[in-house]
Amino acid sequence: MTTGPSSSRAYANRRRIMDIALTELLQDPDASMDRIARAAGVVRRTVYGHFPNREALVTALTDSATADVAAAFDSGTDPELPADLALARATVAVWQVADRYRLLIALARRSVTDEGIRARLEPVRRAAAQLIARGLREGCFHTDLPPLALSHLHEHTLFGITQAVNYGALPAREAGAAAVAAVLATVGVGAERAAELACVVTGVGAEG
Repeated sequence: MTTGPSSSRAYANRRRIMDIALTELLQDPDASMDRIARAAGVVRRTVYGHFPNREALVTALTDSATADVAAAFDSGTDPELPADLALARATVAVWQVADRYRLLIALARRSVTDEGIRARLEPVRRAAAQLIARGLREGCFHTDLPPLALSHLHEHTLFGITQAVNYGALPAREAGAAAVAAVLATVGVGAERAAELACVVTGVGAEG
């Protein structure tokens, strides 16, 4: 079955509504469907044609966010790189996505639930566990915790950092480097090496 111009147009409209909805919801988590329709320059019926209710819209945004997180993690896990550098790159790539969506998390927890979010992030946890296992084999990481347990810990570490930024406990500019340092610490990377890698992948703390 082929897709014609009308289906392509419908997809483009849906994507545009989602992008605008994300912007509106990040500005005001209580933004109504009416407000989102006005911001998108369409009638309310058009928005409801794609999303039957606000919960369905938030769920679609959550699906998009978790897909972006998975792609970001994969972008950093180059098998040619040392595992500690690959984990640092993957962590900062995930943080950059998470930072964009961090104010959506509270909404997602209401509409999708924590269990639903965890289920969507399962592929990222598996990929993280594989990378951690490689680091243990290479001798980059030093920990007695199993890789899958560490991948859960890393997930919660990133959620915690998003909360710290949301509540003003951590400046957003420093959060990427903090995420890298925290994740590397859990796998036994020394503080000096962790700080070096955080600087390499984020530029925070670099001279000049």
